Amino acid sequence: MMPRTATVNYHVHASERQAYHIDAGGVVGKIISPEHDVTEVQLTDVRTDGGVSFDQDSVGFLTAPSTLTAFDQDRAWQETYDQELTNLLKREVGATEVIIFDHTVRIDDPNATRKPARNVHSDYSPEGAHHRLIDILGEAKAAEWSDGHYGFINVWRPVENPINSAPLGFVRPSSVADEDWLLLDLIYPDRRGHIMGLVGNPNHEWVYQSRMTPDEVAMFNIYDNRGKASVAHSALDMIEDPTITTVRQSIESRTLVCYGH
Repeated sequence: MMPRTATVNYHVHASERQAYHIDAGGVVGKIISPEHDVTEVQLTDVRTDGGVSFDQDSVGFLTAPSTLTAFDQDRAWQETYDQELTNLLKREVGATEVIIFDHTVRIDDPNATRKPARNVHSDYSPEGAHHRLIDILGEAKAAEWSDGHYGFINVWRPVENPINSAPLGFVRPSSVADEDWLLLDLIYPDRRGHIMGLVGNPNHEWVYQSRMTPDEVAMFNIYDNRGKASVAHSALDMIEDPTITTVRQSIESRTLVCYGH
């Protein structure tokens, strides 16, 4: 089999803290990005080669059909989908409590408000995760959860059609060095946050699952207070079949899980 390749946007080390300006100038969807290092990477397709699991690699690919087929802005689907994801996480990772706190539908269209994220990153730094925990639970319950084992897990699903372009790719944590990570600010018109960006390293091992369907999900760890590795990820600039012209759509759901107190 010919090796699969894709292009990704790594981050670069710099003397000053770098930032994304989100909704820059008050224009919804306008993003001003820091410097990127455009790099071609080789991919392992887990659909044919396997070898990836949430337990070992902090990312897993599952067949998990939903009763829902559309995720419209009216959010009439949210209660049903939240329950489906709660059941999934309790079954697959042994969570005792699940809180789903954010859903983002991304469409790979120039006019879309939320497009696929084309930079290699992970969603939370330890500080950011702690602040998010308090935002969601409040000080008292956050302290209670912190005494036990909790984590933030992202569940990503294609919408409407199989993914033919810009699939989501992941870097095996075992191939990432500590110095590959850097902190990036997210500057919004009304607040400031931050994420972890990844700097390129030829040792990185990239994995993805080809032609994911709406009946499949990628489940990946974005923070764990007991040290389970966070997974760097990005939309991959590649096309599976140039004769297919469906628009890439997905829904990602950020969840907070408790593994017991």
